[in-house]
Formats: sequence, C-alpha cells, structure tokens
Amino acid sequence: MRALAALLICLLMLPASVQADELRPGYLELTEETAGEWRLSWKQPFATPPTEAPAPPAIPANCTMRDDAEMGVAGGAVIGSASLTCTGSLGGQSIAMQGLIGQSDMLVRVQPLDEPAQALRLTAREPSAQIAAQPDTWQVLQTYFVLGVEHILAGWDHLLFVIALVLLIRNWRAVIFAATAFTISHSITLASAALGYVGLPGGPVEALIALSIVFLALEIVRPTTEPPSLTRRFPWIVAFIFGLLHGFGFAGALNAIGLPEGDIVAALLAFNIGVEAGQLLVVAVVLAVLALLKRYAANALPIIIRASAYGIGAIGAYWLVDRVIT
Repeated sequence: MRALAALLICLLMLPASVQADELRPGYLELTEETAGEWRLSWKQPFATPPTEAPAPPAIPANCTMRDDAEMGVAGGAVIGSASLTCTGSLGGQSIAMQGLIGQSDMLVRVQPLDEPAQALRLTAREPSAQIAAQPDTWQVLQTYFVLGVEHILAGWDHLLFVIALVLLIRNWRAVIFAATAFTISHSITLASAALGYVGLPGGPVEALIALSIVFLALEIVRPTTEPPSLTRRFPWIVAFIFGLLHGFGFAGALNAIGLPEGDIVAALLAFNIGVEAGQLLVVAVVLAVLALLKRYAANALPIIIRASAYGIGAIGAYWLVDRVIT
C-alpha cells in the first residue's frame, strides 16, 4: 500500500515556495463609452517575463482599432489597452486571447451602453468565446462556479487547512460536522467582505491563515497521553473560528477577479458553491485514502499521518514567516 501512502503525502512534498491563493486569472474588459466607440483593456499574468511583445486580444470581426494598442509590463502581467470602433451589436461576435498557457484563465467582461454586462471565461483549451446577444444569469453562474472550484484546488493554504482538519478528526461524521461549520463561517465573511460590509487588510489575514495551518498541524502531532485539547473535543468550534479568517482570503481573491454589475449576488453564490464543491472533493479523497490505509496498512497509518502533519506544519510555518516579513 505504498502507493496509497504516497498519494496522501505527495502533495505536501511540493516546494514550500508554492504560492497560496494562486488564482491569478487574466482580465479583459470591453466597455462601450459612446455609441459604437469601445475601450478595450486587458491584463495577462505571466510566469516568466515575455521576451517579445505578446499579441493583443483578437477583437470582434465588426470592430477595428483606431490606433495601435498600448502595452506594458507591471506587477507580473502584461497590461494593454486600445480604442475600438464597432459597427452594430457585438452579440454573436467572438473575442479571443491567444497565448494562454496551462491553467491560465482570462475573465472577460463586456459592458455595452444601457445594456446588462456579461462575463465570459477564456482558457488555454478554449481561448475564444462568443459574446451573447442577450446575456443571462446562467452564464454568470457557470463562470463563477468554475472560478470557485479552481480557487480552492489551487489555493494551497485553504487546501492544506482542509486536509489537516480531516487528518486531525478522521471520523467521517465528525469531519462532515466540522467541514459544515467551516463552510458556514467562511461563507459569512466571504459574502460580507465581497459586498463591502466588512474588511481586513490582506497581509494580516494571509499570515493568520498560515498560522491556522500550523495550529492544526501541532494538534495532529500532540501526544495522545495528554488530556484531549479543546480542538480535539470540539473541532467544529475551531473550524468555525478559522473559517472566518479563510472567508476573508476567499473574498480577497474574488475582489481581485471582480463581480459583474447586475449579477453580483448570482456571481457570489456561484463562486461560494464552487469553493464548497472543490472542498468536498478534497475531503472525500482524503477520507477515502485514510479508509484504504486503515484497512490495508493499519500499522503504518499513524506514521503516515504524523509525517503528513510535519509536512503541512513546515509549509504553514514557511508561509507564516514569509508573510510576516514581507
């Protein structure tokens, strides 16, 4: 059963330099300023600086650029803008961005005059999207649901917290109870912060999220000879408290993406459901691996859990120090 043990800890062996909240989609906005006159602006993040100027977005067929596109590099991304003249409606036309690599996404927002905005999503596999003649809420729901799933699966700090919570509790009923408390609490702060009712500085929030990971790792390796701690007796309380912090982290990522005007509630709901879907997937996988290890490698299970806890704690400690000093 070495393969099962490896499956449980292999993700933890990645370099600690992996960034948390690694949801950095590109952004493309097409806004109609006056009848037929549009402003195109975009941001395309990159892993390594480009050696030559990348191509601008492929604009709708009934549009032309009035001047050459202006492009520059700032904050780890290519920033560009251009002025367009378009004849007729953009409904049914396509917009595209070539050069999206791997899991890079680009969120597209199209805002005509006196009409609802619409959100589209470009990927490396599907770098082109068709602008709808009549945008609907379903389009927004689909786009932000996928972004929510991607965020929890690519946001390593949230992911490690969920894994550590499962390793600490292990009993599936108690895990579901604690995961529900975590869900409720981070949903509260996610919605409140995304809608602008409350807010905390991003730096301290990210540092406290890293601290929550270290805290759970220490609880996992706490000697069983000691009296049960509050965390072991009432894990749902700790999950609820730390969930409030993680909700601010989710909100920070969502604010970086932006919410479509007119469909803010739908986008927020879809993003949150996507986060929960990704979270439940992680919980199910870890519980399944633990069940298989318990059945076929029971003697090795405590060692594997302890090794995983040390790996989680080491990464959390690295993030904590890095976020405090930067």
